[in-house]
Amino acid sequence: MPRDLTVIVLAAGGGTRMKSKTMKVLHPVGGRSMVGHVLHAVLATDPNRIVAVVGHQREQVGPHIQQLVPDAVLAVQEEQLGTGHAVRVAMDVVGASGQTTGTVVVATGDTPLLTGDTLREFVHEHLASQAAVSILSGVVDNPFGLGRVVRNDEGDVLAIVEEKDASDVTREIHEINSGILAFDAAFLTDALPRIGNDNAKGEFYLTDAIGLARGDGLTVSAHPTDDVVQTEGVNDRAQLARAGAELNRRIVERWMRAGVSVMDPATTWIDADVVLAEDVTILPGTQLLGATVVGEDAVVGPDTTLKDTEVGAGARVVRTHGELAVIGAGATVGPWSYLRPGTRLGARGKIGAFVETKNAVIGEGAKVPHLSYVGDAEIGEGANIGAGTIFANYDGVAKHRTTVGRHAKTGSNNTFVAPVAIGDGAGTGAGTVVRRDVPPGALAVSAGPQRDLEGWTLARRPGTDQASAAAEALAESPAAVDHADDPTDD
Repeated sequence: MPRDLTVIVLAAGGGTRMKSKTMKVLHPVGGRSMVGHVLHAVLATDPNRIVAVVGHQREQVGPHIQQLVPDAVLAVQEEQLGTGHAVRVAMDVVGASGQTTGTVVVATGDTPLLTGDTLREFVHEHLASQAAVSILSGVVDNPFGLGRVVRNDEGDVLAIVEEKDASDVTREIHEINSGILAFDAAFLTDALPRIGNDNAKGEFYLTDAIGLARGDGLTVSAHPTDDVVQTEGVNDRAQLARAGAELNRRIVERWMRAGVSVMDPATTWIDADVVLAEDVTILPGTQLLGATVVGEDAVVGPDTTLKDTEVGAGARVVRTHGELAVIGAGATVGPWSYLRPGTRLGARGKIGAFVETKNAVIGEGAKVPHLSYVGDAEIGEGANIGAGTIFANYDGVAKHRTTVGRHAKTGSNNTFVAPVAIGDGAGTGAGTVVRRDVPPGALAVSAGPQRDLEGWTLARRPGTDQASAAAEALAESPAAVDHADDPTDD
């Protein structure tokens, strides 16, 4: 890479065809905004400076760009008068700091498939050609609506002609301008004030700098990319969906070639920042989103969505939704589990069917197997939580924590009214409501002795199927009916 490289990212357009209150370049694709993908590619060129041109909804776009690249400089284009005007605004910012030498690359913020490899290669080719201007071009079957690269008989680049200004002969050209250009900075500084707006749209086209370079006797080069889809811009929701699908196809294929088994690529979605180890298996209907990390030999899916979640080596996660959670090595989760933010499941632990967890630390080898809600809790190593247990963490005003000790065994249909602690090795009976701390090794019960009101069904449900079944069973039973309790007195 050149020692003095400036990259200008154009992100000022309104994107009216998106029909959205969200600025076009902020729409997500593969877990990043469109401009986020472009900035990721730009950073791969190791530039000295990045200048982002913002305009429409700059109160959204500017902070987003600077969150991703804190060193990026923002240039505000108050009126969108074309790409030439946008770059002039950016170069005014660069020139104000006295930095007008070296190489300037111009990229657009709506090309989410652009990669760092392609951009680096283009910069190398520009430097090797010693051109004043270089064009990243591509050859497409249907060039309609795109600027054509016009060459002479010797193959030298003469100009880029926009669709609305093109003749019928020019419209037959299939080599198109991607919108990504590289300039010698000194030439660009000199050329920008000379670009006019005498065209069908009345805009200042940056591509008119090519004619100026030719007129100055300077070299203009065009470098067709073999992967022109990387340069395709997104202007509406249909194109956004196509770009997302293509990006996902590429990501999934890359992981498969890196040693990940994907059973059904058509129903698997993997975001750009996901990290997968070798020998991970992904089953159909799985979405791995955000900064999710999956360790080796883990199996995820089917029908699972994980966002910003860490899955340990050898873990098994099936039919689960998880976000901002950690699943330990060798642990099992699901089916039909919901892991909310703050869930941490220890190694070889278990979160089972129809269990919801939130802000809960579940220790190594601990189990929450069935039909439970575990919120604001800490469950010790080897503990087992009975089916149908509720951690009642909210008193109507504040959240409170529950602690379950190591190797504690709690009964089914328990309610733990926080704040409460169950000691190491303690237990609770079925149906217990725990309102105060349980000492280590103790058994807590809260239900009273069972009472059987004999004859209740015959007295209270006469004429029903229930009463008929009871009468038949009583008639067949040799035992006498004990009427010690009055069945009407309940």
